[in-house]
Amino acid sequence: MQLPQQFLDSLAGIKGFNKESFIQVHESGEQVTSVRVNPFKPIGARESLLSDPLSIADCRLPIAAKIPWSSYGYYLTERPSFIFDPLLHAGAYYVQEASGMFVEQALKQTTDTSQPLRVLDLCAAPGGKSTLLQSLINDESLLVSNEVIKSRATILEENCTKWGGPNVVVTNADPATFARLENFFDVIVIDAPCSGSGLFRREPEAIAEWSEQNVHLCFQRQQRILADVFPALKQGGVLIYSTCSYSKQEDEDIADWIMDTFAVTGLQLATEPSWGIVEVASDKHQAPGYRFFPDKIKGEGFFISCFRKEEGGHATIRPPKKSLLQKASKHETAIIQPWLNSNKPVQLWKQKDQILAFPAIFEKELLTIVDQLYVRQAGTGIGKIAGNDLIPDHALAVSTIINDTIVAVSLKKEEAIQYLRKEEVSVSTALKGWTLVQYGAYNLGWIKVLQNRINNYYPANWRILKK
Repeated sequence: MQLPQQFLDSLAGIKGFNKESFIQVHESGEQVTSVRVNPFKPIGARESLLSDPLSIADCRLPIAAKIPWSSYGYYLTERPSFIFDPLLHAGAYYVQEASGMFVEQALKQTTDTSQPLRVLDLCAAPGGKSTLLQSLINDESLLVSNEVIKSRATILEENCTKWGGPNVVVTNADPATFARLENFFDVIVIDAPCSGSGLFRREPEAIAEWSEQNVHLCFQRQQRILADVFPALKQGGVLIYSTCSYSKQEDEDIADWIMDTFAVTGLQLATEPSWGIVEVASDKHQAPGYRFFPDKIKGEGFFISCFRKEEGGHATIRPPKKSLLQKASKHETAIIQPWLNSNKPVQLWKQKDQILAFPAIFEKELLTIVDQLYVRQAGTGIGKIAGNDLIPDHALAVSTIINDTIVAVSLKKEEAIQYLRKEEVSVSTALKGWTLVQYGAYNLGWIKVLQNRINNYYPANWRILKK
């Protein structure tokens, strides 16, 4: 791997940069693979997933070590063929770069996560930061997960659905649109579009796209994004800014620009020396920042900096008088309730013929967001009512609010792969009708058992295509 000399020269003088070891780790060909498990999915099965063979030995993850700054992150000894692991499709874990999991420390050290929070993940696709945030906030908190690019919002919606939480709204909106939600959020996470130099080791093709001109264009884009969304952060709220770039212009210089432009305070984070993270400070305001070099940590290049907003106010939420959403009727609610976990209270809403479930405590917030932003998905999709029956949505199957007494059949790995290809599956059950398909205690989706056949209802656009 040949790193551009102009790129290496641009890093000279940056604290923690060692040219020789930096080049060596990029030329080594070493690949670091890491995953983060889902704390909301079956606990017993999760332990099997990590270590104990038990019933899902053929899909056990090859764990090497715990990621020290993450509650649920693990390094693997090798990279499995994730696409053929049914548990990935069930939302049992997410394949995420280890350095990016440090967002957990940024959130926990700056915010009381035991309190109800409204959190925005602004540049969220494909969903690594959003599923991480879902795992950290409590049931009385709300996450808005946004992606401005429509094609990328599709994979974001899929990954948020698989993670299973009902307290998430997936939006497809320009950052400027969020100014309508003035002082709305307690936390805004911006993993900003950048020149991508931190991923050169993992994505060598990105090297050809790097240039000082591109770095400057990213610097300007980052400023626009921050300026557009900043009004949506309430007074006392926390801004978490990150990039996968080593560039001082995209990192420390942006931190100085934030402090020049807005009334904020830079926030210090605690790290352990053994982690190898380099603590830096911006030139003008000494804003704290944290840079990850792959020759010092086990992971890819990353930068993060946190700020607290000192001025502004708190949102006054006024839902619209008319909404695209209507509350489900008593008849519809009575049909759906047996499908839901009674320990997870939700309000049922209807948009056209689709019914969704969302935490009841966020009624005003949900109606406001639907009124102001383009919403792709809100809460958990439940399905459609046909007469006195529910046609269940796939989102319900993989959610954390489904009733655990729903009829289910367990598949072996080969059968599960067939199901995930949306092929015909053969199961042994005397019961007819809607049936959950499981693998290793994790729900994969729905089948409908009829008199002479079994219909596979796995979403066609999510099916495994690779042979």
